[in-house]
Amino acid sequence: MSQEDDLRALAKIMDFLRAVSIILMVIHLYWYCYEAVRLWGIDIGVVDRVLMNFDRTTGLFHHILYTKLFALLLLALSCLGTKGVKEEKITWHRIWAVLSAGLVLFFLNWWILSLPLPVEAVAGFYTASMAAGYVCLLMAGTWMSRLLRTNLMEDVFNVENESFMQETRLMENEYSVNLPTRFYYKKKWNDGFINVVNPFRASIVLGTPGSGKSYAVVNSFIKQQIEKGFALYIYDFKFSDLSTIAYNHLMNHPDGYKVKPKFYVINFDDPRRSHRCNPIHPDFMEDITDAYESAYTIMLNLNKSWVQKQGDFFVESPIILLAAIIWYLRIYRGGKYCTFPHAIEFLNKPYADIFTILTSYPALENYLSPFMDAWQGGAQDQLQGQIASAKIPLSRMISPQLYWVMTGDDFTLDLNNPEHPKILCVGNNPDRQNIYSAALGLYNSRIVKLVNKKGQLKSSIIIDELPTIYFRGIDNLIATARSNKVAVCLGFQDFSQLARDYGDKEAKVIQNTVGNIFSGQVVGETAKNLSERFGKILQQRQSLSINRQDTSTSINTQMDSLIPASKIANLSQGTFVGSVADNFGEEIEQKIFHARIIVDTEKVAAETKAYKKIPVINEFKDSEGNDIMQQQIERNYTRIKADVVQIIEDEMERIANDPNLRHLLPQEDGKQEKQ
Repeated sequence: MSQEDDLRALAKIMDFLRAVSIILMVIHLYWYCYEAVRLWGIDIGVVDRVLMNFDRTTGLFHHILYTKLFALLLLALSCLGTKGVKEEKITWHRIWAVLSAGLVLFFLNWWILSLPLPVEAVAGFYTASMAAGYVCLLMAGTWMSRLLRTNLMEDVFNVENESFMQETRLMENEYSVNLPTRFYYKKKWNDGFINVVNPFRASIVLGTPGSGKSYAVVNSFIKQQIEKGFALYIYDFKFSDLSTIAYNHLMNHPDGYKVKPKFYVINFDDPRRSHRCNPIHPDFMEDITDAYESAYTIMLNLNKSWVQKQGDFFVESPIILLAAIIWYLRIYRGGKYCTFPHAIEFLNKPYADIFTILTSYPALENYLSPFMDAWQGGAQDQLQGQIASAKIPLSRMISPQLYWVMTGDDFTLDLNNPEHPKILCVGNNPDRQNIYSAALGLYNSRIVKLVNKKGQLKSSIIIDELPTIYFRGIDNLIATARSNKVAVCLGFQDFSQLARDYGDKEAKVIQNTVGNIFSGQVVGETAKNLSERFGKILQQRQSLSINRQDTSTSINTQMDSLIPASKIANLSQGTFVGSVADNFGEEIEQKIFHARIIVDTEKVAAETKAYKKIPVINEFKDSEGNDIMQQQIERNYTRIKADVVQIIEDEMERIANDPNLRHLLPQEDGKQEKQ
């Protein structure tokens, strides 16, 4: 009740002020149109005397504007406290138009009093203009009071509530990756930075095709880490996009290294522009677990469905068989024939010869027990199934070019060796992904093992399009490599893609252990997961209720998503959301960002135009200058096959001549049957 009484009292005061304003306007007309008033016989002597005394005391009528200004002031005060129903249709455009007309009619009409017309006409015109102007001013003032002070439709997408202050400092150190940005906050665009001050906490870059993850983020990681002296391993799915950038940037920025690194390329499509490297070099295979890791990687890359079936008998059996063969080649004659092509060729020999030779080594006997049980028990179908599970996928990798690349020793995979740092780019081909991924996965698994050691040079592993290759041990690398100064940057499209190719458990580990996240446009569950990760922010909510008497506005606050999933699903190209990790002494108050990463497109275009192709590494020319590439590759292919045949012959002869091993040889009848 008291509130209603206050409102009624306020209304009365406003009405009084408006009445005084009108009285002032009438007095003004009475004074300045006095001759007409006398002619009309409506002058009042008492009023005349009062006005004369008032003018002498206050000077109210010394200027024609004084009374008008006082009347306008009182009118404005009365409109300011006016309560009424708010209207959405009232616009500032209409208000300014009527207000301008009112000011012109109310103030700029003094010249009417000087017109050479009868006194009555002049007074009539002047009064009419004053009245019209006053009405216009009253209308404009009333509309202002009835205007929706907060137009809820101005921010229909809730941009203002979901914008937030981001990092504007440039925080550099000897390891950092710094990306300039522009972000929206408080109705303006601001310059900022994404500071990856600790890249060793691992980074993931998400985004649908065309979202700009390679152009805006991955390329910057490569360039800045080369400038700061990192040893690099780059998986280039669309060879040679990333490799060309790395090669040219190294040529132009070698100053970051104490020892200039050498640039190496693995490219199965073009042996002329590929170095040769044996991923299972015997010097870096310390025990049979290394062989098992290599076999595991190869087989799961060849059979992506096996990722979900790890532990099954018909998954583990071919892996163990291949591991035994690899380790056999490692221990045979000091690893002279320890290459992946030799392992493939050995596996494709008659299984009677394979098992006879392998079981002659005590170190392999236990690994082969499932096969030996089937062989000795006469379970030929089971045995054939186990062997076929290994043979069939590996047969897809029988390629002279692949054999050529994987049997050389141009370099070793200890990339971050301080004395011999390297930048290695391995190239895949989307058209031959299933074949090349297995071979490249073998390089990956060996590199993970070799770089993750103490006392080595800072290094970076950059994998673009991670799901196209099975990278065994990547989750463990993320978790443990930080202390060994190994930075990991993984690029893929979304979490569902990762779960499909790596399995739910490993995918969860990867996404939960990374410290730095960059996400362009993603949809579905990935967008929801990221939105939850970024947390909530206190947001203001306003509701409006309009009735016949008045308008009521209520404002409340609530915690809501800082970056909703819907906003992540509709990000523009080059715009990213995410979060970064910080360090002791390099704390970042606002780790979350939602900004456009600024790339100097003109500078990049100029650099790209000046890029040189990766040079030819192998000329494949004879003394007369003829191209002998095909002949040389075929000779290597034939030599590997001959090596394996000779190995089997020598081993079978050794077993036949050893009384302790002779019993392993199959009986002639059995041998004929099996063959």
